[in-house]
Amino acid sequence: MLFEKTLSTTEAKNLPLRMLAHLGDAVFELYEREREVMTTHTAESLHQKVVRRVNAESQARILEGLMEHLLEPEQDIVRRARNLKLTGNRRADQASYRYATAMEALVGYLYLTDKGRLSQLLDLSLETKP
Repeated sequence: MLFEKTLSTTEAKNLPLRMLAHLGDAVFELYEREREVMTTHTAESLHQKVVRRVNAESQARILEGLMEHLLEPEQDIVRRARNLKLTGNRRADQASYRYATAMEALVGYLYLTDKGRLSQLLDLSLETKP
């Protein structure tokens, strides 16, 4: 992926979960854009395909599909991020928004600690329909 900076799991766990989610949001969107850019012919079509997977409802479904594949430390990040006190999102129900935030925090955490594992889970996420 972009940068090869890797943190220890302890360093990453000490970062605020909102920061991990913010990073994970960017990483997941870039992953989706990179994946679609090779098969999409127009910018509008690219945008529509990416938006179908990069939204709270879709990310919540993706996380639900990944849960059985997560290791205990990954499940801990998800649990902690899902329980964050969040302000509401006008476009998503509260439960979806919480799960989407948890998924983004997981992606951010893995981006910083284990890019190979992140790649494995993102590839598994493709099994979930938008």
